[in-house]
Amino acid sequence: MSERTGLDLSAKRVLVTGAASGIGAAITRKFAAAGAEVIAVDKAEEAVTALAAELGATARVVDLGDPDNADGLGEGADVVVNNAGLQHVAPLQEFPPEVFGRILRVMVESPFRVVRSALPGMYRNGWGRVLNISSVHGLRASPYKSAYVTAKHAIEGLSKTIALEGASYGVTSNCLSPGFVRTPLVERQIAEQARLHRVPEAQVTEDVLLARTPVKRLVEPDEVAEFAVWLCGPGTTSITGASLSMDGGWTAN
Repeated sequence: MSERTGLDLSAKRVLVTGAASGIGAAITRKFAAAGAEVIAVDKAEEAVTALAAELGATARVVDLGDPDNADGLGEGADVVVNNAGLQHVAPLQEFPPEVFGRILRVMVESPFRVVRSALPGMYRNGWGRVLNISSVHGLRASPYKSAYVTAKHAIEGLSKTIALEGASYGVTSNCLSPGFVRTPLVERQIAEQARLHRVPEAQVTEDVLLARTPVKRLVEPDEVAEFAVWLCGPGTTSITGASLSMDGGWTAN
């Protein structure tokens, strides 16, 4: 079990997608530490099952690449964290259409379906939180990431619509939009670039990943998790429809 935090969310049921690693795992741990009943969703069966067993959470093995699997997933949830995602890097003219479609299904249509099933219960209870893990790429574009940038811009729009529709029911909806986060995927990218260019990993981080970021450090998954849990605490009722940047000043440029 996780060590308890100061915020008591023991009366809340929280659904986290993409929960098996990285940001999703950190968020799952943080909500469990706050006492919430957590449903950890991921297609990586072994990893999500192990995490759930460690935390006393419930594991759901689901491939959100098929949006039909998302139908009803949010029923009974007080908090939905749409975090599942994937990346593919290629020039637009070489980008595989099937990969483009899968990225949008995982990162846009499945979140829509999850929230669609969660909202009736939230509305009945007069309280709910929808937390969409977006990205600086929901606010800015980068070359070679057409599907990811498109999906993140789309989740920003969906989040704002949820905020408008849910406002009179006590439901808030926000995007958390970090820059590069220290996840296993990012660390692998750094290591590969360092080997390819024969330079130290720290140089890759600063000169490539953080070239447009004034604060020269990666965001830690726990920082995103702390922010997510805070948005479920007191004093957050009027924070809705927002894109909350954690990008080290990237979008200030």
